[in-house]
Amino acid sequence: MKKYILCIGVALVAASCNKQFDDAMKSADKDLIIKVADDMYAKKKWKQVLSLYEHVQNLVSGSEEASDILFKSAYANYYDKQYRLAGHQFKQFAINDGLSDDPRREEAAYMSAICYYQGSLDYNLDQTSTRLAITELQNFLNTYPNSDRAKNIRNLIDELEYKLEYKAFQNAKQYYKMLEYKSAIINFNNMLDDFPATKLRSKAENYLLNAKAQLALNSKFDLKGDRLQDAIAYTKYVEKKYPDSNMSKDALALRDELNAAYEKYTKLKQQIDTDKADYDKKMKEKEEQKENKDNS
Repeated sequence: MKKYILCIGVALVAASCNKQFDDAMKSADKDLIIKVADDMYAKKKWKQVLSLYEHVQNLVSGSEEASDILFKSAYANYYDKQYRLAGHQFKQFAINDGLSDDPRREEAAYMSAICYYQGSLDYNLDQTSTRLAITELQNFLNTYPNSDRAKNIRNLIDELEYKLEYKAFQNAKQYYKMLEYKSAIINFNNMLDDFPATKLRSKAENYLLNAKAQLALNSKFDLKGDRLQDAIAYTKYVEKKYPDSNMSKDALALRDELNAAYEKYTKLKQQIDTDKADYDKKMKEKEEQKENKDNS
C-alpha cells in the first residue's frame, strides 16, 4: 500500500512539473520562464532547463539577465555532458568585455578549459581534441597565472600530454610488434624528440635497443655494416645510461651477437672486395691484350 501511495505521489509531482514546464514554454512572461527554469535547474532537469533558457533568450536580449542565462546555460550543458557547447558558452562569457568586472569571468574561463579537457578522446582515437584542450588549459594559465585553480590546470595539462606521449609510444610499439623495425625506430625517435621529458623514455629506448639490433641483423648486405655499427653504438649508450639494470644486461648480450655478426660481415666484405679487385685486374689485362693485338 505504501509503495502504491509513493508511486501515485511521484506521478503527481511529475505531472505538476510537466504542466509547469509546458505553461512556461507557452508563456511570453520572462520572469515566469526564468523562475520555472531556475526551479528545473535546482531539480537537475537539464533538458527542460536548456529548452526554457533558449525560449527566453529573445526576451532578455541586451539585459543583465542575458549574461546570467548564458552562464547557467553553460553549466546546464556541462552537467548534461554537452561539453563542446558548454565550453563555447563559458568561453563567450569569459571574453565578454561587457562583463569585465564580473568575478565569474575567471570561473567561466576555467570551466571552458575543463569542458575542452572533458572532450579529449581516448588515446587510441584521434587526438585533435586533446591538443585543443591543452591549448585551452594553457590559455587559462596565461590569463590567470596566480589563480587558485592554476595547480589543477597544470595537473590536467600533464595528464593530457601523457596521453599524447602514450599514443605515440603505442603507435611505435605496434610497428615493432609487426616486425617493421625501421618504422619502429623512426617513430620511437620522433616520440622522444617530441616529448623529451616523457616518463616512457626508458621503455622507448628499450624497444629502440632491440629494434636497432634486429634491423641490423636482418638487413641486406649493402646496408648491414652501417646498421650493425649503429646498433653496437646504441648498446654502449644503453649500458652507460642504465648501469646495473636488466636493460644494460640485454645491451651486453646483444653487443656480443652484433659484434660477431659485424666480424662475419667484415670478413665477407673483405673477400668480396678482394674478388672484385681480382676480377677488375683480369678485365683490365684482357682489355690491354686486346688493345695491343689490335695495334700490332
